Amino acid sequence: MITDEVKIVVRAGKGGDGVVAFDKIKMSLGPTGGKGGEGGNIYFESVRDLTALNKYKQRKEYYAGPGRNGKADRSTGHNGRDLSLTLPIGSVIKNLKSGTEFELTSPGEKILVAKGGLGGRGNFFFRSAKNTSPEEYEEGEPGEEFEFFIELRLIADIGFVGLPNAGKSSLLNEITNANVKVANYAFTTLEPNLGVLNDLVIADIPGLIEGASKGKGLGIKFLKHIQRTKILVHCISLESDDLMRDYKTVRKELDDYSKELTKKKEIIFLTKSDLVSKEKIADGLALMKKIASEAYAVSIHDWDSLQNLIKVLSDTQV
Repeated sequence: MITDEVKIVVRAGKGGDGVVAFDKIKMSLGPTGGKGGEGGNIYFESVRDLTALNKYKQRKEYYAGPGRNGKADRSTGHNGRDLSLTLPIGSVIKNLKSGTEFELTSPGEKILVAKGGLGGRGNFFFRSAKNTSPEEYEEGEPGEEFEFFIELRLIADIGFVGLPNAGKSSLLNEITNANVKVANYAFTTLEPNLGVLNDLVIADIPGLIEGASKGKGLGIKFLKHIQRTKILVHCISLESDDLMRDYKTVRKELDDYSKELTKKKEIIFLTKSDLVSKEKIADGLALMKKIASEAYAVSIHDWDSLQNLIKVLSDTQV
């Protein structure tokens, strides 16, 4: 299962304390207390693993290492160990303290999110002509601490949308390297699935029902994953007794969630063409072409229709 929302607290490492020390060698007396090391930083780093947020469901707090205290021979203590937390590509991160947001959109991005505290100075740094034996020192500064809300929004070129059991998962399996659970009942898909076709990333969005934009069914949990897709492929089962009703149901939910979704380029696939008559296919295509410039009939059991679908998607400008 994909976890797509988490809230975590991160705390960078505290800086090490400076120390008070003196040289004990005769003729070399003087302060020798070194500076504390810097506290470890915390980074977010993007990876291709869409399940990367799963590990944050149980553990909610993360800490970088503290800096070590200064040394008695004027040396600086070791810096604290940095901590790098991996997040899936497509993560939107909100700092709940400052309200600022940023996102990770490409693999290998690494962003500093909490800076470790500076190390304190030891008494060597307080020496002067008037104070040759200072006993002053500084404690290390605390590291930054923040609470973040992290939300995964899939990044895909093409998004398959439609009512439950419209055949989206089956199509994804046939034309890409995906291996999605498929069965002849609604809500088989409980999370978004991804496949790749000729370098195009395709997302199979779980079936939408009337009221999805208000949280019914699988609700807005998955509508957000459509926001970043460049093209929407609307899958409608030819077994339906009212193709236009099915089309309008999904379009209304997209519009209610975000007006921007209905402005995206749309292609209509009438699925399961092997289960209906040629007359129903022709009538369905004629109906859909009144509202969309591109409408095609397809069946996973019809090789020619699948090859046509692949060509349509491959030739699409994203």
